[in-house]
Amino acid sequence: MSFGKGSHLHLIDGSAFIFRAFHALPPLTRKSDGLPVGAVQGFCDMLRRYIAKDHGAGAPTHIAVIFDKGSHTFRNDLYDQYKANRDEMPEDLRPQIPLTRRATEAFNIACKEIEGYEADDIIATLSVQAREKGGQVTIVSSDKDLMQLVGGGVEMFDAMKNRAIDAEGVMEKFGVAPERVVDVQALAGDSVDNVPGAPGIGIKTAALLINEFGTLEELLDRAEEIKQPKRRQTLIEKREQIELSKKLVQLDRETPLDFALEDLELRDPDPETLLGFLAEMEFRSLSRRVAETLGAEAPVIPESAPEAAAGEAEAPEQPDFAEADYSTIRDAETLRGWIDAARERGWIALDTETTGLDEMRAELVGLSFAVEAGRAAYLPLLHRDAAEGDLFNSDALLEGQMDRTEALDLLKPLLEDPAVLKVGQNLKYDMKILARVGIEVAPIEDTMLLSYAMNGGLHGHGMDQLSERYLGHQPIPIKEVIGTGKSQITFDRVPIEAATKYAAEDADITLRLWQVFKPQLHRKKVTRVYETMERPLVPVLAEMERAGIAVDRDVLSRMSGAFAQKMAALEEEIHELAGERFNVGSPKQLGEILFDKMGLEGGKKGKTGAYATGADVLEDLATEHDLPARVLDWRQLSKLKSTYTDALQEHINPETGRVHTSYVISGANTGRLASTDPNLQNIPVRTEEGRRIREAFVADTGKVLVSLDYSQIELRILAHIAGIDALKEAFREGQDIHAATASEMFGVPMEEMTPEVRRQAKAINFGVIYGISGFGLARNLRIPRAEAQGFIDRYFERFPGIKDYMSETTAFAKEHKRVETLFGRVIHTPEISASGPRAGFARRAAINAPIQGTAADIIRRAMVRMPSEIAALPAKMLLQVHDELLFEVEEGAVDDLIAAARGVMENAADPVVKLDVPLVVDAGQGPNWAEAH
Repeated sequence: MSFGKGSHLHLIDGSAFIFRAFHALPPLTRKSDGLPVGAVQGFCDMLRRYIAKDHGAGAPTHIAVIFDKGSHTFRNDLYDQYKANRDEMPEDLRPQIPLTRRATEAFNIACKEIEGYEADDIIATLSVQAREKGGQVTIVSSDKDLMQLVGGGVEMFDAMKNRAIDAEGVMEKFGVAPERVVDVQALAGDSVDNVPGAPGIGIKTAALLINEFGTLEELLDRAEEIKQPKRRQTLIEKREQIELSKKLVQLDRETPLDFALEDLELRDPDPETLLGFLAEMEFRSLSRRVAETLGAEAPVIPESAPEAAAGEAEAPEQPDFAEADYSTIRDAETLRGWIDAARERGWIALDTETTGLDEMRAELVGLSFAVEAGRAAYLPLLHRDAAEGDLFNSDALLEGQMDRTEALDLLKPLLEDPAVLKVGQNLKYDMKILARVGIEVAPIEDTMLLSYAMNGGLHGHGMDQLSERYLGHQPIPIKEVIGTGKSQITFDRVPIEAATKYAAEDADITLRLWQVFKPQLHRKKVTRVYETMERPLVPVLAEMERAGIAVDRDVLSRMSGAFAQKMAALEEEIHELAGERFNVGSPKQLGEILFDKMGLEGGKKGKTGAYATGADVLEDLATEHDLPARVLDWRQLSKLKSTYTDALQEHINPETGRVHTSYVISGANTGRLASTDPNLQNIPVRTEEGRRIREAFVADTGKVLVSLDYSQIELRILAHIAGIDALKEAFREGQDIHAATASEMFGVPMEEMTPEVRRQAKAINFGVIYGISGFGLARNLRIPRAEAQGFIDRYFERFPGIKDYMSETTAFAKEHKRVETLFGRVIHTPEISASGPRAGFARRAAINAPIQGTAADIIRRAMVRMPSEIAALPAKMLLQVHDELLFEVEEGAVDDLIAAARGVMENAADPVVKLDVPLVVDAGQGPNWAEAH
């Protein structure tokens, strides 16, 4: 077919598809030979979806996938640092690149690449040629570099967001018309591609300048007219660099092509060729889908071949999001219909919309539901007049909403029905919101935790990220609904129609993710992890967070004053040591004092020209001079004051008088919980000031705070896993483990042990767990590095099993790209084979993960069992801080609580794991947390 008026060329950015597919899916290998094929599968599915898409009037007559060929282009000849700071291609991706070319050809789509030129140059040249012949062009990419081509019959299409990018969209991103994008890019530079640009000038400033002067050339010729001295100087002094940058970002629209537009005619795939390729890759599910589309018989693929990475072979076929049916529930009859459908199915996905993120203060605005993929609804309850808004303090509800009480009365029996699963994403939030209106949601399924149990260490587990990775769909961003900055509104001011699209989509996505994830648990051998430690922990944490803990505001205020006085005294001492006054809180001024004036070694300047003065730098210097040591003390007090004694007062809930932290279940790869808003886990306990902050956490009248804390649990787990007989014996006999280690290492009898020797052994004991180096131990103990390394060497000599454990764990991680806890928690280690600084970090993380992860699993198991064991007692579990649980109990029941809770905690590993060493729990009590700990 000739190319001319009426023709429509679609150009797919192949590299974007490949990297999207690679990063969107978990690792997948062809079972017959172990070849990585995850990116190939994702690439094929993206091609299939795009071709099958209803493009309407914009349907392609011609189509091609354009690739980069090699990494060296004419731009590298212009500037040898071009793209020099890009990471190496992941090893698992490298063998898949040629397979994506074969995949494109198998789909009977033109596959083009040219040596010495980037794919963007080929796309630019084809776009110009097509436009000159009167045709239309759609560039399938979101690459900002290609936006300079938009206009005059050329548009872009972001397949991930399912939206077109026209000249208006380019203007919104760059602040200039498409033909001036290259000028803005030349000024702003690009750190990803290492395009230098004009230092200090970003996109917004560049757009202002180009809009004022018209073109980059005009701007540079008239740079003397710029009023701002620094900006004027940059444009004058960096002219050559800016002009070079334009050459680097300007797309070559005259790339020599060895094919013509006519060669890109759209052709149907040959079923035998395409299905043969998919069978060769062992893509069973994808083969069935393609065969159905082509009206052909699906190839027979041996059952030994792997399932699709997203579990799609086991998940039901899901409709395209473009075909989804989202509606608004405005009356009781419609709501009853959804309730009946949920009871019939046995499940319902739900999501709440609220006025804020604080579950203890936010109002419930509405709920969304889904019972089948592609069909969802939103129930608005508290949408107010957005036109009047807060300016007129309007509480008038919009029409078309059910009475809140009636709606909740209808929903309560369903959401509490033990026969109906409630599916959610981070459902703990929704459970707390609904608990405040009298609804206790159960039983539950949580897609965030399903992903976390299977993919810990691979990627994040937020809904938007999971949707993009596993469903190929980018959800509506919340900022499109409520805005940003000063114009941001709360969800109750969002129009109901817009709220329905956003909220119903969330419920639909959640249900689809559940249908994808749930069947994979057994295959990935993490069912026990999810069913015994993740899912049942959600209601336990929700109840703890709702309970909160009382905080004495007066105590915090007095501490803030005391800290301020001590900081002032430290500042005087620092100024005296420095010989002059300066701003201690200024890293720049501190660096100049330490390295320019005092001449201390180790000064390194960053890009801004200022010396680095982070904690690691100061800790090294503290072994040589008192000034950096005093600055560290000052910073510690400053952080305690700003983060705790000042900030905690703002977190006291006015209704409860208590502080309500929120626990992140899926934050740490190892299973450790994280405390946020406020973070109550990072209050320092090694310093007197840090310990004093805990004095502000108090028990209510007539009650006591009780702390139960695992004694050296990670060392006990290390002794078990690594088979260290000397440590196991010491733990069994109840010895002081740090003194015992010191005695073993240094040959000092226990009765002659000094505090200093014991302190060194303690630092080594805990440091080894985290893979500490001689450098790190020297910093911690403030001793010479050689001496610290000697301690570590001697430690490994006395306990060789630890070295063996480290070597074996590292080897296992490199081979399997994962490690496991004793309870089967899988912690993926995708960077274990990385090079450079990341290699050491990845190795240490892999060594530590089974130990820290097992400790996290044990306390999770204890927390899950705890509510039923203390249900008869007048007590509540309030906080979890790593290896410690904090309770509030009536004074007369303290001993009963300690006995019950200690029994749960010390036997939490049973019956799954029989440890070679006993778990020991220390208990304390008092009117405040400091005395209880």
